[in-house]
Amino acid sequence: MIERRPALGKGLSALIQEPPEPPHQGALDIDIDLLAPNEQQPRMHMDEAGLADLAKSIKANGVLQPILVRRVGGSYRIIAGERRWRAAQRAGFLKVPVVVRDVPEESDQQLLELALVENLQREDLNPVDEALAYQRLAEEFALTQEQIAAAVGKDRSSVANYLRLLKLPEEVRGDLASGAISMGHARALLALPDPAAQRHAAREIIARALSVREAESLVKRLTTPSPPPRLDTARPEGDVHTRAAEDRMRFALGTKVRIVRHGHGGTIHVEFGSESELNRLYERLTDTR
Repeated sequence: MIERRPALGKGLSALIQEPPEPPHQGALDIDIDLLAPNEQQPRMHMDEAGLADLAKSIKANGVLQPILVRRVGGSYRIIAGERRWRAAQRAGFLKVPVVVRDVPEESDQQLLELALVENLQREDLNPVDEALAYQRLAEEFALTQEQIAAAVGKDRSSVANYLRLLKLPEEVRGDLASGAISMGHARALLALPDPAAQRHAAREIIARALSVREAESLVKRLTTPSPPPRLDTARPEGDVHTRAAEDRMRFALGTKVRIVRHGHGGTIHVEFGSESELNRLYERLTDTR
């Protein structure tokens, strides 16, 4: 049985109690066609491959965890468990086990909280969906971060960190939702100054399979200002084109780059911090990967 977090919002704990062992005790077997999705479902991304795997598991073992529903007339609206319901449909099931909860039909906030908390307890949401659910609680129901934290059993700083993920560009949020990068990687990317830099660094992290620590080092290199030029090689005041070229090369190569002009010519300095980084730069510059 999943251990319950102690800090659920008022009324939520009683509504989402896990059914006692065995898993289906207290559950009803309902025609699968009588169930409908929850409009307040916090899960925005349903991975097709994962759904297919779950359908195979359900076909072999059945629906082990009842679906949480509320009664709406002669049918049932899913509070939590839409993924299990869809997988059971794929597996050809005609009935699924459900646990019915008494939730007021007009309580959209409570429905969202219930679905969110149930998924969190099952560790069943990716970070982007979790962040979007928190955003909905804040924007649609005017909840503060402290109120959201109390409702889902987390501290306020954790909720704030999830909400910050929504500042990342859509492409990077997609990488996070799919698992291509982790929450630690995403938090490191937030230190970069603009979406283009974040997208480039995310591609670098994925291509090189960087750890979170390595990603933090990459971001640090990209955000560390270049040392001031020597007096004899100082660039003209306001040489914005040279600085822009340095920035683009720095993000393209993932390391600090310095352009030093000598009359009509000059040199390009590319820094590396290790033998492996030198090899990476060599492959990048010579296209020998």
